[in-house]
Amino acid sequence: MGLLARDDSVLVVVDMQAGFLARAWFSEQDVEAARQALGRAGWLVAVAAKLGIPIVVTEEEPERNGPTDPEVTERLPAGTPVLRKPTFGLAGAPEILASVRETERGTVVVVGCETDVCVAQSAIGLHEQGFACVVVDDATFSPGEMHARGLERLAAADIGRNHAKGVTYEWLRTVEDAHAVLGGSGLPTPPFRL
Repeated sequence: MGLLARDDSVLVVVDMQAGFLARAWFSEQDVEAARQALGRAGWLVAVAAKLGIPIVVTEEEPERNGPTDPEVTERLPAGTPVLRKPTFGLAGAPEILASVRETERGTVVVVGCETDVCVAQSAIGLHEQGFACVVVDDATFSPGEMHARGLERLAAADIGRNHAKGVTYEWLRTVEDAHAVLGGSGLPTPPFRL
């Protein structure tokens, strides 16, 4: 897969909910990994919104897992679909798949939870539906060893991977755009050095 093009990208945020990001049994490493993934996902939502890249958000059982984290929702453009996901892979949910298709974008950039289940099944399902798919490995999360196992599964399925900083600069492409977008107002503090 070549560089990401912002005019062909749609950002999909999968289940960035408290029920997946904060559990009583998480280790200190899990807590920190979840915090970092959420920060990077929120950053990409803000960048996508500023660049006019469409965003689709899914939620699994919000009555049980809570709503999408405010770090994401507070940065969404008005009218962004936030859709209930009854299947682990979003391609199995006709309403969500239709929402992704309605963007008329061919490349899906995926962030969210959990890397080994909903993120992996969503990315693989979207790939099977004909989309180019890139999972942002530092903006996805599963506790413990399951994050790495999810990334291994994605690699075995030939799903592209990138990181939040890489996605940011591939969407920007030029030094001029980087200065205009990153140096302007409206973006949160970056979760990494730019």
